[in-house]
Amino acid sequence: MSFYTVKGQVPHKRHTVFKDKDGRFIYEQLFGTEGFSGKSSLLYHLERPTQIVRFGASVDVTPLAAVAKNIVPRKLEGFDIPSESDYLASRKTLMFNNTCQIALAFPSASMTTYFYKNGDADEMLFIHKGSGYLLTLFGKIDFAYGDYIIVPRGCIYQIHFNTAENKILIVESTDEIQFPKRYINEFGQLLEHAPFCERDIRTPEHTVPVAEKGEFLIKVKKENALHDIFYATHPFDVVGWDGCLYPFALSIHDFEPITGRVHQPPPVHQTFGSRGFVICSFVPRLYDYHPDAIPAPYNHSNIDSEEVLYYVDGDFMSRNNIRPGQFTLHPGGVPHGPAPGSMERSIGQKDTQELAVMIDTFKPLKLTQFALDVEDKTYPTSWLEQ
Repeated sequence: MSFYTVKGQVPHKRHTVFKDKDGRFIYEQLFGTEGFSGKSSLLYHLERPTQIVRFGASVDVTPLAAVAKNIVPRKLEGFDIPSESDYLASRKTLMFNNTCQIALAFPSASMTTYFYKNGDADEMLFIHKGSGYLLTLFGKIDFAYGDYIIVPRGCIYQIHFNTAENKILIVESTDEIQFPKRYINEFGQLLEHAPFCERDIRTPEHTVPVAEKGEFLIKVKKENALHDIFYATHPFDVVGWDGCLYPFALSIHDFEPITGRVHQPPPVHQTFGSRGFVICSFVPRLYDYHPDAIPAPYNHSNIDSEEVLYYVDGDFMSRNNIRPGQFTLHPGGVPHGPAPGSMERSIGQKDTQELAVMIDTFKPLKLTQFALDVEDKTYPTSWLEQ
């Protein structure tokens, strides 16, 4: 995010004395990127946020490649991934490269005994099933079905669920996740032709600062290891903040599709991007309206990108036998396109009710054993004429 936001109490001038009503100092913290030159926010804590009590265990969470060099089109049954009560334990990385990790998490319980901070990557959480709220340094974000939540690296959070069945698609990015530059003017404002606007973006709701002392466990992911660090003060003791770097939510249901007389390429569906990938939203929309239009996508092979499509809901006109929770992976350089019969069925159709999230990566993806365990091995030959 780049537009300036202020929540709670902040001093008139930054880097100046700030006290509460009882005369006690409030402590400033810069939360920023790229040294002191990137996006940043200033947070104001009741206590110094640097008070480490002790260090605990460290666990290696580096994803392991079961297939390091993939050329095979694949379909994965994502909903076959097992559910676990713990949020972090439930996160199963299916595909990865050195710029991103793509995972599913099906947690059944809220985070109550620890906090989490990803020091390696920005995170995109897409809520497929369930509802609840994210508590962060910056405040509270309510979420429900169809929400994207963008959490910048270094942001401490807890996730709380209102439901027992929760299904989350997670993308971790070693580079900043941001909006496409073509939607933004030189002043940082979303343009009129963008498929969403600032009104659709939900920033954190300010919450009452937690003035507690004790031992508070923050699990910090750094260099693909999960480190236990115990702090003497509650991390959510923030009385206010301002700046341009913070978590936010955007619903896929607020994405307004761009359509045309003939079939539009995937970039019109782009919602987020980084140096390593783009994320696109396929939502219910009118089909192309040229009298001879073919609504189904044309066959294509992108030499320099991998296409991952995660199916959320609705009728997926370009494929056969597709259900919510499935992934398809089409490796770069291998032509792919509609399933047999899909092109013909699409002609004359007026609209689609599909809902899907696409992740196109610019470097090849490796697959983990979690992915192979839920693979539909008949998929690579599904384009053969019967």
